[in-house]
Amino acid sequence: MQSLLENKQNIQETADKNCAVRTINMELDTILKLRENLDASLTDALDIIQNAKGRIVITGMGKSGHIGKKIAASLASTGTPAFFVHPAEASHGDLGMIADTDVVIAISNSGESRELIDILNYCKRFGIKLISITKNAFSSLGKAGDIVLKLPDNGEACPLGLAPTSSTTATLVLGDILTACLIERKGFTKSDFNARHPGGKLGSILQRVSDLMHTGADIPLLEENSDMQHVLLEMTSKRLGCVGFINSDGRLTGMLTDGDLRRCMSADIFNRKAFELMTRNPKTVAKEIMASEVLKIMNDKKITNIFVVENNKPVGVVHIHDLLNQGVA
Repeated sequence: MQSLLENKQNIQETADKNCAVRTINMELDTILKLRENLDASLTDALDIIQNAKGRIVITGMGKSGHIGKKIAASLASTGTPAFFVHPAEASHGDLGMIADTDVVIAISNSGESRELIDILNYCKRFGIKLISITKNAFSSLGKAGDIVLKLPDNGEACPLGLAPTSSTTATLVLGDILTACLIERKGFTKSDFNARHPGGKLGSILQRVSDLMHTGADIPLLEENSDMQHVLLEMTSKRLGCVGFINSDGRLTGMLTDGDLRRCMSADIFNRKAFELMTRNPKTVAKEIMASEVLKIMNDKKITNIFVVENNKPVGVVHIHDLLNQGVA
């Protein structure tokens, strides 16, 4: 009995794997055909998008609409203002969201989605640029477009050949192509990306140490000839477990941590000056460095505080907890 159950399980696993491989192969083949289809219309579409005075409006029905929402989100997050309009909502007032300076990208694999008719007519009436994404350049959508970005007519990976699978994958990849090309054309940088992704893992990865460091009066800082009573007071009041020391030129010459104090504690410690006990030439970083790089330095050096300097003058300090609490890794 056990062997029969195991045999049935093995048969099912084989069938599932075969189906998975067929699906992957068909979708890969569709993407390769998309690559073969790329022509001057891609550059024409990118020119229209890049030169748009207004925003990019994405629309599509059903699964095409879901892909359209992702394309709009990708464009918006990488420097090309974009949003999604549902075709049905457009017919009931949301057409007013589309201005004559905007560019509309309409998606329909067949090119015959009836729900798009009102948007197509609206674009024609007000002279709004229309980019059509469809497998059929001679469809209603294809004929209405100023530019047609053609999807491969390669069938669906669905075993029934009905559910949008390969076609939506090709549309998604085409959206990624538009996004990537616009990033290159506009010279969009990591800093630009960070400004649009302040939250979540992306935001924490792209934060600079200048975004997290303590500055101004919050920096535990004294002159290097300070007595140890002042050092202890500065360290405990700023609550960062360290104090940095500067010379007469305002340059950082050393630092002391609470661990250093414990190690050098003696009866005459309060009769000594900071420069006698401080760690000279401590590790420092520039304010432009990524927070993730600072965390790696701190882990490698086994330190919990690091001063941020500009021309060797302290402009900030960061504690390892400042990084970890912001999800930097």
